Amino acid sequence: MPRRGVTALACLAALVALACEGGTSATPRPTKSAPPSSGPGGIAALGDSITTGFASCLVLTSCERNSWSTGDGLRVQSHYRRLLEQNAAIRDRTYNHARPGARADALEGQAQAAVRDRADYVTVLIGANDACRGGVDAMTPVAEFRADVDRGLRVLRTGRPKARVLVVSIPDLYRLWEVGHGDSRAVRAWRRGICPSLLAEATSTAPADRARRAAVRERIDAYNTELVAACRAYGSRCRHDGGAVHKVRFTLDLLNPLDWFHPNATGQGRIAEVTWRSSGLAN
Repeated sequence: MPRRGVTALACLAALVALACEGGTSATPRPTKSAPPSSGPGGIAALGDSITTGFASCLVLTSCERNSWSTGDGLRVQSHYRRLLEQNAAIRDRTYNHARPGARADALEGQAQAAVRDRADYVTVLIGANDACRGGVDAMTPVAEFRADVDRGLRVLRTGRPKARVLVVSIPDLYRLWEVGHGDSRAVRAWRRGICPSLLAEATSTAPADRARRAAVRERIDAYNTELVAACRAYGSRCRHDGGAVHKVRFTLDLLNPLDWFHPNATGQGRIAEVTWRSSGLAN
């Protein structure tokens, strides 16, 4: 229950800020125990709030059943559900180590958990929170971002050398500003502290605000370039989505109506669809 005197709006703002500005969960969720060494190792998901299905159940919290990667709900044809159609032996062998607010420097720890799970297929979607900071100067430097990603992938390559890895491009957050800044509902939600480096003063046309948005857009492009290079350096067991997620022309009907930032179940399904084509696992 909220403390006395704290309004519901303040609580809502705190939750959103936690997911979108780099916070971490106060109480880590328990992960499932690792599968036996024989048989398929299943699928592990690494990343941030997008991969947890955040807000896709119309509550500002993670909703993993709608995750594009490991979701087992009926509303999203996730990678897990698609793999299950190919091989029933992986049933319940899903491990979602993504966390709201995670940045690239969390990837190493998440990868270590995937190795403990003996995952045979690992998805990686990280980087939005490295750009979504309090301001442009606080964004993760490109070289640091690449080093963080390399450390995480190195853990996977060393610990699970035969596992398939899918590295996914960062969504086009600038596109969200383009389609949402004229919508009063989205602008009100963004004022609660959602991705302030990009979405603060969303309706402003002042040169400084336009330059700030352009800088965030350029930084995400640079991160995506490094993700391609990092996957290439990993070797033949790594696939990149070829920019498929970044190319998705998101519209407001693919976003949840609480923060107008995270994909709803339909948006999660769209991510699953375009990334599955790049996974190399489709029949």
